Amino acid sequence: MPSVVSPPPAAAPPAARRSRAEGVYELLKRDIADFRLVPGDRFTEGEICERLSVSRTPVRQALYRLQQEGFVEVLYRSGWRVLPFDFDQFDQLYDLRTVLETEAVRRLCAPAPGVDRAALDGLSSIWLIDESERSQDMVQVGAWDEEFHCTLVVAAGNAEMARVHRDVTERIRIIRRLDFTKRPRVDATYEEHARILRAVLAKRGDEACRLLTAHIGGSKAEVRKITLHEVYLARHSHDAPGVALEN
Repeated sequence: MPSVVSPPPAAAPPAARRSRAEGVYELLKRDIADFRLVPGDRFTEGEICERLSVSRTPVRQALYRLQQEGFVEVLYRSGWRVLPFDFDQFDQLYDLRTVLETEAVRRLCAPAPGVDRAALDGLSSIWLIDESERSQDMVQVGAWDEEFHCTLVVAAGNAEMARVHRDVTERIRIIRRLDFTKRPRVDATYEEHARILRAVLAKRGDEACRLLTAHIGGSKAEVRKITLHEVYLARHSHDAPGVALEN
């Protein structure tokens, strides 16, 4: 009787492979943003495969994507490394933020066609509050800060502007979060966001743009003061177990 040979296991469909690579990409990017991986850290594809319980292909695809975006670099026969901060590039990204966000504010105060001022309503409950009600959770305030600026741009009603702004936001997230490891910077953010929001709600466009430009400029100046020591301190304050993917 002829032997029965089991067919080889079916390969994962392309959509599943893309989904797995996307998941690895998001997790590694989050590791960088949350300081689990900091500038200078080295690792291998095998280490990532083992930690996330995935095969090498999606890991490699995710790493090449992060390499294209300037987060990591491949080392000849030595694995991968998280790239050091490029402060000149951060300066340029902060300048682009200023252009996008001030244009968004102008549209919100005009208002231009497609503007959704109702999207600003939720910001008041976070930023227009008494000092005694301010959050003491600096990680949470950092997330709210990002949401504040993204909401301004999304509410302006230009989808392409919002897409570019979202990309800029992701690229500066790691350095931006370091701004929220110091209590004075958190307090300043509450004060400055409140003034910007009041000006936007009152449709005082010139004032809102001036306040917003100064606010982003202050953050940009703080970025230049960040040291590697602060990055490692942030890693310890953000320590949390990694998230695993199913293979």
